[in-house]
Amino acid sequence: MRVVEVTAYGGPEVLRAVRRPEPDPADVPGRVRVRLRAAGVNQADLKIRSGRYAAALGALAPPFVLGYDFAGTLADPAPGLPEGTRVAGFVPWVEDGTGAGTYAETVLVEPEWLAPVPDEVDFTAAASLPLSAVTAAQALDLMALPEGSTVLVTGASGVVGRFAVQLAARAGHRVVALGHGDDAHELRVLGADAVVPRGTPAEAVAGVLGSAPDGVDGVFDAALVADPLLPAVKDGGVFVSASGERVPVAERGVRVDAVTGRPDAALLKELLGLVGTGGLATRVADVLPLESAAEAHRRAEAGHRPGRIVLMI
Repeated sequence: MRVVEVTAYGGPEVLRAVRRPEPDPADVPGRVRVRLRAAGVNQADLKIRSGRYAAALGALAPPFVLGYDFAGTLADPAPGLPEGTRVAGFVPWVEDGTGAGTYAETVLVEPEWLAPVPDEVDFTAAASLPLSAVTAAQALDLMALPEGSTVLVTGASGVVGRFAVQLAARAGHRVVALGHGDDAHELRVLGADAVVPRGTPAEAVAGVLGSAPDGVDGVFDAALVADPLLPAVKDGGVFVSASGERVPVAERGVRVDAVTGRPDAALLKELLGLVGTGGLATRVADVLPLESAAEAHRRAEAGHRPGRIVLMI
């Protein structure tokens, strides 16, 4: 089968299209094969490829296959899902530790990573969703704020942030979105009550307090601003970071935490269902063939294409 390998740590040029044997379910009892049609390119892929996570990977080293998000069809039956079902999900790549990601024609996955894809959602849209939308939903669950709370979402113009804005609004929160000024209209359409343009941390705090004079009840920090945002949080509020790498030091009774997206089939099924009914919007920035993974990484690193870049397989 075709895959794209990371041949060594470095820039996009270390990605190479090669052929590998198709995975055999007998090698890992309980896992099933999915024939992929699309795979998302995540920021985590770029960090792994560059070597930034090398220490966390232990003995796992190149060559390996990147990729979290996927959409395709089941090649083997799974509990409640017959062979041929259109499915999506994400591989918990670092935790799985096999180096067998989704830049490939076929992947071997745990059934609990899978959710059926509604007929109304195409493979490209389905592959743009899993890790980011699940992470945003789990961050809001971690915040555990009552309906009507005021929530600040940083990085609101990014993929995770856009989902967080929509899901927080659906949960009945008042949403303050920190993002690109040019995206203000779109973010309001997605559910933001107020939009604060990106700037220095001091400017961001001033803008947030201009919209929420008493401070916000909670922050989901998808942009990883961290400590400089704490003045915008009420005493006893909550601050959830999108990465354990950037977590502020707690003060004034503010509860501080970090979210790590973990597979949740029931949650993903609900989110895909919302996309199918128009209740949740996803955005695909670019669609490129699998063999153009290096170009996909270059475009992702350039950072000026809003939405998820998807590899077609």
